[in-house]
Amino acid sequence: MGQPGLNRRQLLGAAGGLAVAGAFGFAALGTGADALASTARTRVRYWNLFSGGDGSNMIAMLDAFRASHPGIAVKDATLQWGSPYYTKLAMAAAGNRAPDLGVMHMGRVAGFSPGRLLDPWDVGLLAKYGVREADYNPRLWQRGVIDGKLYALPLDIHVQLCFYRRDVLKKAGLLGDDGRMIPVTSTTEWFDVLKKAKAAQKKGLQTIGLWTNDQNFQWWFFVAFYTQLGGQWFNDARTEVLFDTGKATQVLEFFRQHVTDGYVIPGAPTGEQFINGAPFTWEGNWSVPVFSAAKLDYGATPLPPVFGRQATHAESHSFVLPHQAGRGGATNEAAHQLAAYVVRHALQWAAGGHIPAYTPTLSTAAYKKLQPQNEYVSAMDHQATEPKVWFAGSTGILAQDLGPMVVSSTMGSAKPASVARKMKNQLVKLLAGKNPMDGKTAAQGGAAA
Repeated sequence: MGQPGLNRRQLLGAAGGLAVAGAFGFAALGTGADALASTARTRVRYWNLFSGGDGSNMIAMLDAFRASHPGIAVKDATLQWGSPYYTKLAMAAAGNRAPDLGVMHMGRVAGFSPGRLLDPWDVGLLAKYGVREADYNPRLWQRGVIDGKLYALPLDIHVQLCFYRRDVLKKAGLLGDDGRMIPVTSTTEWFDVLKKAKAAQKKGLQTIGLWTNDQNFQWWFFVAFYTQLGGQWFNDARTEVLFDTGKATQVLEFFRQHVTDGYVIPGAPTGEQFINGAPFTWEGNWSVPVFSAAKLDYGATPLPPVFGRQATHAESHSFVLPHQAGRGGATNEAAHQLAAYVVRHALQWAAGGHIPAYTPTLSTAAYKKLQPQNEYVSAMDHQATEPKVWFAGSTGILAQDLGPMVVSSTMGSAKPASVARKMKNQLVKLLAGKNPMDGKTAAQGGAAA
């Protein structure tokens, strides 16, 4: 395949992360640029959206692959995270200029017109390089299956967690004999825990960080607790909205109580407050390297099952094959080989807080020693995910439309019951809307979803 018509740019450093430059918004990472001058027999073009610590860990895995597979040159490019990445990937696939391998959030796969903008994986080739369906959590593997074909190969699951400081919880009598936070199984127990923690914490800090004015986090938290209540979204045919406004109101009232009872300081920097001594914060697992670098004595558990059922919000970074009219041959096999290698050598990836999707990694002695990763690995078995429809997924329309509604309830500018009704009305509109990728509604694409 020819080289993509995109120029690699120098990485621009920025405090706390990476800034990408240029009209195409991506930077050269690792030694991918060397692939252009390589004498390797096969070259694989690989696009991803990993920056910061994730970017560094991905580079390390790619460099390890290069060292052990000198016959395959990997030209990797990191594009701007979020909607810009997906727009560029879709345009490249539609124009037959797609890379050989890409990364995608699992929740976006159903809306990416599988079969037109994505090519299916050859499970036989994956098995040849050591990756099989039996190596995965069954539900996670099936999330990548559309019309009986595998379109997304999971690399991880990344989850929302309840981070807690052991020093404060010990003072408050909230640690068990194992040094971990005591179990919580109801909203009453949870607010009792917060009350005790507040009495033991430093003055001037919030008790828990909830990202109260962030639409993405508030939406992720809502998905988790709505799932704990057994809430449904749509019927199997994607023709009817089954959203339960009563259960939604329960969740929204639960969020709001954190503010009205004084456990949250709206707008306060959640991570910084936790580092400075706040007892709790709800954050994504990608905060593990940050808190570990700060030398905190902390733990992390899946979001508390306050409604009686364990469920914590989860997404998954997955490998995909962007559509190529002439896909096949040595380059396609090398793309399968590269993806399988990274999946099977994801201990490095786990250092960033993510739970490796390849389950044999979870049983290794090295993974079991990782802290606090070994405390929340059970989240693999109770994932709360967005519905499998074209408008869902990370930075997708569902989060953009409903996330601000959740924020309005949590912050007190709208009543929970009223917000729940608005959420249902918006779901009705979205269900009737057409996917811009293929012009089909969720129901018309029901077989694919």
